[in-house]
Parts: sequence; structure tokens; C-alpha cells
Amino acid sequence: MKHQTRIDRRFAALKKEGRAALVTFVTAGDPDLDTSRKILMGLPKAGADVIELGMPFSDPMADGPAIQASSLRALEAGQTMRKTLKLVAEFRKEDKDTPIVLMGYYNPIYVYPGPKFLDDAVKAGVDGLIVVDVPPEADDELCLPAIERGLNFIRLATPTTDAKRLPAVLANTSGFVYYVSITGITGAAAPDVNSVHGQVARIRQSTKLPVAVGFGVRTPEQARDIAKGADGVVVGSALVTAIEKSLDAGGKATGKTVPAVLDLVDSLGRALRAKAKAS
Repeated sequence: MKHQTRIDRRFAALKKEGRAALVTFVTAGDPDLDTSRKILMGLPKAGADVIELGMPFSDPMADGPAIQASSLRALEAGQTMRKTLKLVAEFRKEDKDTPIVLMGYYNPIYVYPGPKFLDDAVKAGVDGLIVVDVPPEADDELCLPAIERGLNFIRLATPTTDAKRLPAVLANTSGFVYYVSITGITGAAAPDVNSVHGQVARIRQSTKLPVAVGFGVRTPEQARDIAKGADGVVVGSALVTAIEKSLDAGGKATGKTVPAVLDLVDSLGRALRAKAKAS
């Protein structure tokens, strides 16, 4: 990237503070647009340093049941890509500093179509993209056009990303590297902390980018332990599960829905800040 982005600035500031970033994932429009808006607006104050906003899709193949269900709830409530970008634009009017990364799959971007999506994303105030089903071999399709518009393109590295594959993964990555702490789908298992720290150290030998760790992180204790060897901790399935558990019998939001998410984010954020003070 030729210029410093919100993501770059946020990770640099947190490095000076001596703590890892709390990266939170929620699905846009889950369980409905109004409730999703309230959650999104409340995340920074609750403790989110970077926000990943899921782009609802009918076939989220890398996601476990919790995030799949959140996508389905959002789609059934009428969420569209244009509504998602409008949601970001509304957020950006209130918050000029917190980075927002759109995360999801290529199909909804392709049909938007792609160049128009990128232009509208920049206009709305999006900072980066994680598109899990576009490999480095297809960088001309989305990654490079995104970079040309000033967006960070964030890649996933996994336990199976070996030394031969890693350079391709890192080649056009910017903002941060997302290390997937377990093999398989989101929310499937708890990560092995020592293994994760070893893998993060290996990735750091090949890049100066921050490394954020996600998949399987659910509790403040897990977040604190992962943060000891990472630049960021990503929590997603636990947050969308909190939404799901707060809904009424008909699957609609209740008065407990927004607090359920923000209270969990608060506890996660406090764990990371406490870790920084102790170190």
C-alpha cells in the first residue's frame, strides 16, 4: 500500500500500547437491519479495535453452523450488499477511526458487479476485504483492483500453509495477516495456544505485517492467551451465537440481543487490556 490506512494506524497505535487488537466479527443485517445497526454502532465503545462485517451469502462454505445461521437470518430479513454498504456509510458518519473489514465470499461481489462494488465500498468507508474463496492466483480479479483503490486485501494463512505456499499468500496482502488457528470451519474447536504461537512466529519471519488469530476463540481467557503471541485476536462465532441465543421463539431480536453481544465484547476487550497492563 502506498499510503497508511486506518488498519495500519490502528495496529501501530496498539503496538505502542503493548496490546493485541480485538477484532470482532458480526454479520451485517443479523438478525435484522435495525438491530445490526445498533450492534455495529456499539462495538467500538464496547472494546472492538477492528470490525469485520460479514457480507451475507447463501453458501458460506468456510463457516460453521453459527455463522451460516447468521447469514441465513440476515438474508431472510432482507439484507443485501447495498444495505451492507449503506450500513458502513452510516457507521462512518459517527466513527471516523475504527477500521471496518468486509468479510465473505466472491459471488455477491461478482454479481454486484466487482468494480462497482469496490468503488462503492471505498465511498462508504470500508477499509479492507477478506474474500475467502479468491486465491492468490486470481489476484487480478479482485485483489489488485482493490489495492489500486486504497483498500487493504487481507489473506488467510492456515496450519496447512507451508513454506512453499506462504509467499503467494503474503505477496499482495496488506493491513494484517489473518491466521486461521484450526483446520476446518469456523467455531469448530478450540485452538492449541502453543501451536498457534509457533505458527505466528513462523509467519512473522516472512512478513512485517501484524498477524491476527481467529477461528475457535470464544472466551476472554482464550483471547488473553492467544494475544500473548499475536498482534490481534478475532472473535466471531461466539458473538453470532450470543445473538442467536438472545432471540425469541420466532427468531426475532429481543431487548437482550444488543447487550448480549456488546457485553461479551466488553469482557473480551478488558481481558486484552489487562494482559497489556500486566506485561
